[in-house]
Amino acid sequence: MARQLDEQIAGRFPVGQRLRVLDVGMGQGTQALRLARLGHQVTGVEQDATMIAAAREALAAQPQGIRERVRLVQGDGRDTGVHFLPGGFDVVLCHGVLMYVEEPDPLLAGLARMLAPGGLLSLLVRNGDALALRPGLSGDWAGTLAAFDTTAYCNRLGLNVRADRLAGLTATLAGIAAPLHAWYGVRVFTDTAMDDTPIPDDLETLLAAEERAGRTDPYRGVAALLHLCGVRG
Repeated sequence: MARQLDEQIAGRFPVGQRLRVLDVGMGQGTQALRLARLGHQVTGVEQDATMIAAAREALAAQPQGIRERVRLVQGDGRDTGVHFLPGGFDVVLCHGVLMYVEEPDPLLAGLARMLAPGGLLSLLVRNGDALALRPGLSGDWAGTLAAFDTTAYCNRLGLNVRADRLAGLTATLAGIAAPLHAWYGVRVFTDTAMDDTPIPDDLETLLAAEERAGRTDPYRGVAALLHLCGVRG
């Protein structure tokens, strides 16, 4: 996932350019801090008080130079127009957020307005075209049949959430003047692994296999997650 994002950034912007990054729904700030370490100016937005507290704690442990490149804002990603001026960012991230938003189109339109011309919108979403795979691979046949005709599912936290289909998001991105530039599959082979699964000794080989599958048809189309990159016209 990080390598895919880095690939798109490298393809869009001159080497060494300090980018203005907006990370909406940043969680504990893992991606925001990674980009700040690479020299970019990052603004993170997070609504959950526990998550933003964890992000602030992680940021406080960083060297001063990195702390100066990160701004944290507690707020709803749908209110970016309240906090920021249009066109103020080169990259906007929205990773693992859309599944919690019942009507994502207004959110996406607002994020696109935050992008400068040529800016990159990076989305990580649950793949609505592959919802039957997880229950199918775990032997839940009733759940498998039910998953074919819906974009609703229950996640590992026990929350009822929603998935997005590639065709629908492609149309949405075109409609908000940030058409799809590239897309990848994420967690093609490892979606059924439990959170407490030990890290394998051949981790690099596993990551290489996931990376290859994530950019190769037909494998990427059945990934648990989709990483979509749109470019502001």
